[in-house]
This record gives sequence, C-alpha cells and structure tokens, in this order.
Amino acid sequence: MRESLKICAGDSVAVALTDLKAGSVQTVAGGQITLATDIPAGHKFALRQIRAGEPVIKYGFPIGQAKCDVQPGEHVHVHNLKTLLSSELAYQHHPCVIAPKPVEPSTFMGYPRADGRVGVRNELWILPTVGCVNDVARMLERRAQVLVGDGVENVYAFPHPYGCSQMTEDQENTRQILADLATHPNVGGVLVLGLGCENSSVEHIRAHMGAFDENRVRFLVCQQVEDEVEAGMQALEELAGRMRGEKRVPCPASKLVIGLKCGGSDGFSGITANPVIGGFSDLLIAQGGSTILTEVPEMFGAETILMDRCETPELFEKTVSLINDFKRYFEEHHQTIYENPSPGNKAGGISTLEDKALGCTQKSGFAPVKDVLRYGQKVEKPGLNLLSAPGNDLVASTALAASGAQIVLFSTGRGTPFASPVPTVKIASNEALAQRKSNWIDFNAGRLLSGRALPELAQDLMDYVLRVAGGEQVCSEKNGFHDMAIFKTGVTL
Repeated sequence: MRESLKICAGDSVAVALTDLKAGSVQTVAGGQITLATDIPAGHKFALRQIRAGEPVIKYGFPIGQAKCDVQPGEHVHVHNLKTLLSSELAYQHHPCVIAPKPVEPSTFMGYPRADGRVGVRNELWILPTVGCVNDVARMLERRAQVLVGDGVENVYAFPHPYGCSQMTEDQENTRQILADLATHPNVGGVLVLGLGCENSSVEHIRAHMGAFDENRVRFLVCQQVEDEVEAGMQALEELAGRMRGEKRVPCPASKLVIGLKCGGSDGFSGITANPVIGGFSDLLIAQGGSTILTEVPEMFGAETILMDRCETPELFEKTVSLINDFKRYFEEHHQTIYENPSPGNKAGGISTLEDKALGCTQKSGFAPVKDVLRYGQKVEKPGLNLLSAPGNDLVASTALAASGAQIVLFSTGRGTPFASPVPTVKIASNEALAQRKSNWIDFNAGRLLSGRALPELAQDLMDYVLRVAGGEQVCSEKNGFHDMAIFKTGVTL
C-alpha cells in the first residue's frame, strides 16, 4: 500500500495515507521528500517550499494560504494554514458541462405510488405537528408494532420540538417539511397527529401537502377526542389494513432520488468515499435518476465548480443566490461564515473550509446541475439537484428526505450511528473505520486505496443501493434508529 498521495499534478501538498514518522523518506510523483515532522494519517505535508502568503494547492485548487514559510516535508495544517475565503462574492459563469454517457438501465424492487413516484420502503409513519404531542406519538409507535408484517414494513414516529411559538418563514419551514414527509413515497400510510391549538395545525399541514392519496393519510387532533391513543390506534389500524398484501414490483432506477451527504469527514473523505459517491451519482443520472447535493456552507470554496456545471445562465444565478443567501444568513445572525471545519474534521486532517468543500462537493460527480431547490422544495427535474440546507448532519439529511430522497448516502471518516427518516447508507472513507465500526458502516470506500478502481467501486455502490432500494436493511435500520430534525431559522416566542 502507498504511504502518501499527491492528488493532482499541480498540488503543493501530499496526503499521508498512514501515520508517517519524521525522517522517513516519501516518494511522491517521482520525487523524494524527507519528512521534517510526524504526519498523522489523513494529514498533509509540503512537497516544496511554500512562502508566507502563498496559496496552498490541493485537489488542484487553493485550500488557503500559508501563514508563514513552510519547508518541504513539514506538516501543513491549522497552525500554518488559513482560509482565503471572504463574505458575499460576485461570480462569473464559465460553463463547463459534461453530459453523462448512457449506461445499461437497471431495476429495483419497489412500491409504485399514485403520484408516479416509487417507495423503497412501505412504512407506517406518525408525524406530530407540534412537540406537545411527541409522547403520544411515541406511545402510538410502541403500541403499533403489532401491526408490522404483511406489507407493513415498520412503524415509526418522528418527534420534534417545533410547530408552535414560531414566526413567518421559520414556521413555514416547519409546515413544509412535515407536509413533505407526510407525502413521502416511502410511506405506505401516515398519521398526522396534532394537538389543536398550535401554529402548525393539522389544517395547515394538510394545506401544504397539495394533492395526495387520501387512502394513505389520516389526521387526528388530540384535543378533539376523548382518548387520543385509542383514536390514534384506530387510525393506524385502518391505514395498516390498506397496506396489507402490498408487494414490491420491478421499477426502473430512473425512479430513484438519492440524497448525498457527508459528516464526520476526515482527510480521506475527499480521496475515497466522496469520489466513489460521485461516480455512483453519475451512474444513476445516466439512467435517468436523480441525486441531491446539499449542506451549502460546505460548498464555500468549491462553489465555482458547481456554478460552471450549471446548464443555463438562470441556473447559474440561482446557484449564486444559493451561496450568497446562506452567507447572508450567517451574517444576519452575527456569526462567522467560516467557523468550519469542526474539531473532528481537523483531527482527521482537514484544515480549512476550502479543504473540506473541495472534498465534499466530489459527491456530485461530474454531471451538469439541473435544478436548485429551496429548503423544503421537492425534486422536479431528473439529474443533479442542489438543495438549500445547512451542514448539520440530521437537519441536512432530513431536508434531503423531505425533497424526495428515498435513500441518503452518508460518507464519513470518523463514523456516526444516526439515521434519517429514510434508509441512511454509511460509507466509510477508510478501512480502519469500516473494520472497527461494522455495526455502523454499510459500505467501505477505503478499499479505493487498496487497489480497487474507482469505476469498480462506484458500480459496487450502485449495486448495493439497488439492493437497499429493494428492501435490504442498512445498519441503522437493523439497530432500530430513525430520526428527524427541522432547520430552525427564527426566534422562539
């Protein structure tokens, strides 16, 4: 196995693929470098002298500038590297659109829905409209486990703390996300559970749902019934009865909408897991399917790559707004735009937000950008979609599900057990994590550094996603994990 890697020809740093000792000699791109310091796995070292103020190049792009002179073989990290990023910017469109090459279409076993979408699960969901009825939702979830089987694959409640004491856009966000989830294709039946005096009432959620299959939805206002648990169970039993006997049938991969997310990233994420996900994204899009890239603050520093992949000037302008609006959101709350990467990212070798973003955006592959979505907006156009949502793992993953993703692909170098409302595939960036946390990790992209080719691993991931879409459970499902989180953007009354 190689000990270090220079990613692009013009890079001024290389990445340690294993822990390296000071004094060891590294052969990188035909040259030899003697390390001046210990270099932890995933971290960077200088390939040549880098003067103070000079850009440091990784992935072929600047990831910041040197704070001081850096000598060949020295560790390059937060102690001698700082971001070059600033606040809102003016951008120019330099189109560079590469259409995916067509590939052999594939299928999966799914559940066709009346609106033309396809579910990869047939679950019974309980959605509280307000945090006041969370415990009722949990009680119903426990009691309704007797309904699982014969077409009902799971019964899940999704408690959250919102739905009241919110204002304007913040309240609308909550209503829209709940309405999106209530009409999700993975839902065979849903109980929308309200209290009766909240801002996000059952009536408001229903109005935000648009056209929906009324056979698959029930609404219950707890203040309007004598026994909310009895009434809730009656509604769930009715829904389960309509789901009985429903079977999976062959469906084209073009019906898949897959969310792309990373979290707990390390220095390997942009070398292994994210490029493999990008290869998968291109394969799916070539079959007419859709992927969604989000976590906008982690696009800062790599946004021009996405902008140049916009097919039209209108899409370019929407992407510019996507980026600058999110920067404005930080500024309006008097927060530093570039308070990133996280402590775990830094421990794993990521030094600046540019470093993180250039690795993060590789999940999108090379396909052209087809649409830019507001928070809570559903996918309408096949292909690569950009979605407005923050980087927080659970908030972003919930946003992906609300936009119609039936599955979320989640790359990680540090590991995490969480789940979103839909099957959440954990993809390890390194072999050590995949081996140590086999109860969390579903797919090992670290094999890319052990001789496996990227197209081969991307196809392996495609095959695995098709199996998951056909009913194979991921680790978080086996563990019984299911979570959701809504983006809080305003004051609490």
